[in-house]
Amino acid sequence: MISQVLSRSILPETMMTEISLNVLDVAENSIRAEAALIEISVTVDTKADTLTIRIKDDGCGMTGEQTRKVEDPFFTTRTTRKVGLGVPFFKQAAESTGGSFEIVSKTGIGTTVTAVFVLSHIDRMPLGDMTSTMHTLITFNIQTDFLYTFQLDDRNFTLDTREFKEILGGVPLDNPEISAYIKEYLNENEKEVMNGAII
Repeated sequence: MISQVLSRSILPETMMTEISLNVLDVAENSIRAEAALIEISVTVDTKADTLTIRIKDDGCGMTGEQTRKVEDPFFTTRTTRKVGLGVPFFKQAAESTGGSFEIVSKTGIGTTVTAVFVLSHIDRMPLGDMTSTMHTLITFNIQTDFLYTFQLDDRNFTLDTREFKEILGGVPLDNPEISAYIKEYLNENEKEVMNGAII
């Protein structure tokens, strides 16, 4: 009964409207899990009609019980709110398109979240502004490294903050000039990969 009420009344009204916001929410969980490296990939396969989002971290991980519970909207490890909605909404968003959702986690090793959307499904929410999402994550969490891959069919680009840090030799990624460069790098490369496509 509770699940029926939740799906009918709460979920449609409060679900995030763009996939990029779900990515931000899940990645923030990885940051709270004290991950040193977070790998985020966006893969669009037009032949397979899929949009796959994968977020992998090397944080503290979860027990089997926590992994099962994390998809429950009434379970959260946070103390600031009683209801954890990010992961359940991400799962529902993927599965509502006929796609799939999976969380694999091991204590002390890390967590991988994979959401597969049917690309052409009428209920698939737009990808949204991944450039802003990644720029926000990178420049507000300079202690964490990010490996970001964006791919559409045979076109792709990668941003690895470890390489940026090595080249910069100690200049922080939240330095205004560096921050602006990162945003431009993300924006220009995404435009080149997208080549006019709208996802």
